[in-house]
Parts: sequence; structure tokens; C-alpha cells
Amino acid sequence: MCRILAFCILFLTAAHSAYAGAWMREQGSGFLAVSATLHQNNNVLDYKSAVYAEWGFSPRLTLGFDLNERPGLSGHALLFSRFPIADLNELGRFAAEVGLGAHHGPQDWHPMYKFTLSYGLGFAKPWGSGWLAVDAAMEHRTGAGDPFYKLDLTAGLSNDRRFNPLLQLETTYIKGSPILWTVTPSVMIKAKKNIRWVVGLENKSAYPKGVGLKISLWRDF
Repeated sequence: MCRILAFCILFLTAAHSAYAGAWMREQGSGFLAVSATLHQNNNVLDYKSAVYAEWGFSPRLTLGFDLNERPGLSGHALLFSRFPIADLNELGRFAAEVGLGAHHGPQDWHPMYKFTLSYGLGFAKPWGSGWLAVDAAMEHRTGAGDPFYKLDLTAGLSNDRRFNPLLQLETTYIKGSPILWTVTPSVMIKAKKNIRWVVGLENKSAYPKGVGLKISLWRDF
């Protein structure tokens, strides 16, 4: 029963880490992302919303929160702190993140915690500059059985132009169960006032299966 509950929660509220990584926010600066994802599932429109924000508290500490909600079904609210571990210069950097919060199913809320180790690499190539982020996490949601183990990959270009590509690959493993995955190729669209729109197609192996539309607004401040 606990494993079934864990699968249901995972299918309904799998968190996205497109915005996280090994980079620290500059002190006093922040970032906000608001997103909505739509899937057509058996002629029923499945809707999920998310809010992610982070703020540079100090040069070695970034604070933030991560909210995810599928109305009437499930969701979570997580506060986190990120701190650097190692800076390898042109070979990349490592950071760690600790998150505490709560998750819910159709009714009750339960505590949850998450530990993440992140690697980030910036690069400059003839075809454009960009970044690569790898996030390995252990997430435990009380009342949902075994912990979730996640390995996510994000890669994108950051040239000063109107359109840039972005690719996200998310995987999740629960003991005794097959690996679940989500692939989201997207386009980042530069707008005014430090705003970027991100439009992508989300393809999932878990519920709701198939391709959905994901639209996000990112803003630096």
C-alpha cells in the first residue's frame, strides 16, 4: 500500500529542477519562475502549476522555495538552502542543497525533506555559450514508503539573442520499481525587464503519460 501511495504521489507531483543547480545567486539578487503544465489524459485535461524562487542571502548561501500543486490531488511546499562545495574553475563547480517542507495527497499533509548534490559547468563553443547542470537528489516524503532517488540533467544556451534552446531530462527511482523519466525540450524566449518565456513539450513515462505543453515565465531581479 505504501509503495502504491508513493507511486501516486510521484506521478502527480514530480518536482522539476530546471532552475536549480550548482550556481549561487549573487548577494541581494533573486530569481522567480512560474510555470503551468497541461496534459490531455483520456480526454481529461490534467493541470499542474509550480512556483520557484531563490535569493542570494550571502556569497555562500542561497535561499529559496519550491511550490508544486495539482489542484485537488497533490502537491508540495519546500524551503531550501544552497551552499558551495568546490569551484574547479573551467572544470565546473559543485554545490549542495538541503530542503525541508511538506507534501499532500488528496487530503492530508505530511513532512518531507530533500538532499541534493549539484554539478554545474559553463561553456563557450563556436556555436554559442551555455551551461550544463547535473542534480542528484534523495527525497523522502513521510507516509509514502521508500525514498525517491533522482538524477536530473539540464543543458541550454545563453547567448544574447531572442531565442535559445533548453533541454531537461529528469529520472526517478524507487526501490523495486522501474526508473521513471521526463524529457522536456524547450525554447527560451527573451523579453523585456529581465523576463524570459520558456515554452516546451513535456514527455513523461509516468502519469500523465504522453506529451504535454509546459509554459514558464522566468524573471531575474
